Amino acid sequence: MLFNTVEFIFLFLPITLIVYFFLNKIKLIKVSTAWLVFASLFYYSYWKLDYLPIILFSMIFNYAVGSTLSNETKLKINRKILLIFGILGNVLLLGYFKYFDFLIYNVNLIFHQSFNYFNIILPLAISFFTFQQIAYIVDSYEGKTKEYDFLTYALFVTFFPQLIAGPIVHHKEMIPQFENLRNRFINYKNLSKGLLLFSVGLFKKVIIADFVSKTAVSGFAGAVNLSFIEAWLTIFSYTFQIFFDFSGYTDMARGIGYMFNIELPQNFNNPYISVDIQEFWRRWHITLSRFLRDYIYIPLGGNRMGGGKTYRNIFITFLIGGIWHGANWTFIIWGIMHGIGSIINRIYKNTKLVMPFPLAWIINFFYINIAWVFFGAENITKAKYVLINAFNVLNFDIPKIYFPSIRFRSSGMEFSFWILILIPILIFFIFNDTFRKWLDNFIPSKRYSIFIIIILLIVLFEIIKPDYSSPFIYFNF
Repeated sequence: MLFNTVEFIFLFLPITLIVYFFLNKIKLIKVSTAWLVFASLFYYSYWKLDYLPIILFSMIFNYAVGSTLSNETKLKINRKILLIFGILGNVLLLGYFKYFDFLIYNVNLIFHQSFNYFNIILPLAISFFTFQQIAYIVDSYEGKTKEYDFLTYALFVTFFPQLIAGPIVHHKEMIPQFENLRNRFINYKNLSKGLLLFSVGLFKKVIIADFVSKTAVSGFAGAVNLSFIEAWLTIFSYTFQIFFDFSGYTDMARGIGYMFNIELPQNFNNPYISVDIQEFWRRWHITLSRFLRDYIYIPLGGNRMGGGKTYRNIFITFLIGGIWHGANWTFIIWGIMHGIGSIINRIYKNTKLVMPFPLAWIINFFYINIAWVFFGAENITKAKYVLINAFNVLNFDIPKIYFPSIRFRSSGMEFSFWILILIPILIFFIFNDTFRKWLDNFIPSKRYSIFIIIILLIVLFEIIKPDYSSPFIYFNF
């Protein structure tokens, strides 16, 4: 049950909201919390009931470790040993489900063996709720948490708007909101604001991301036969697709959060205007960047050791970030590219030279686009052919290209050029800050209601089509 489905929009979400606020209204606070946990677990297990025991085990395990670490009187063993045990437990759980078959593949490849694969099905959201809970037990070890009751902790982990694909929330920004009684009662301004943000995110996903995805999918599928122009259209299309797909999901998640009077952290801040990799990661998937910085980069030593060790820490952090995204060498290469880019950026800044803004933006944007090729390609071979054709200026054959549409010779598919290129650019560089200010100063009105209704109607005409099915990219992670 995706956010962009009729059953979620018209059944699951309104029923969950109505029952939750009704239970709070009649002062059944604990019951309302239990209802939201139940609804979230139902949402999680809707795809496959087999996922349910995994997240339940993970919650019980981490709650037990974290609550023990936060209460020293319960401790019967060394605190550091318990912390290591907790982290290893999470890493092994994630490693088994996400990377075990990948390990077998590489062992077979390197040592010319033929070990059978386990064909393990990757549980939804395991990367997200694992990182979330590692942060919790590390903070418990450092004395940054207090004892929470299990029901509140379970809501922190499972709260369905952010459960499947983030943002990666932190206990200190979520649990106090759940415990605040004022958030338990319906707030029509937050409800309207949430509906507006949800509608905008839905539009990003269904109308823009799903549209440009057709070009990206077609291009990667026919990677061998792409012309120079088609290769770059494939690259740019995926760049736009992943932004609108993931930021659209995050907008919808934050919008649903507002409906429940819960403010989820911002995850995007116009990342494609960045002039270097460091700035890009301050703007792209902000909550993942925060986790990697606070729980990997800084514990490794950060920049405190200077020189080569700082570069080593940067490289390891981005390598782990790449591996976190998936069990495929394409993700590892993507992480390595961002690590190398960050190291080069830091070396350049140490020279005190200043690059003109337009040149810095162009270099950074194109480097990010090249890295996205590995992120979006099914395998290294397809990524390689997309890049070969993108830099083969002699293959400038455009037999069927015209404005406003482009036909890919490799697939025969036709795409609207102005929607593919102009709308994303307008949103990135003109309307993004305007929309954020608009949202910050949001006051419900008839004008906004009409705007929301128009967006929902436009989207509804797409999602009610019998053949419509479009999962979010980050659901795979």
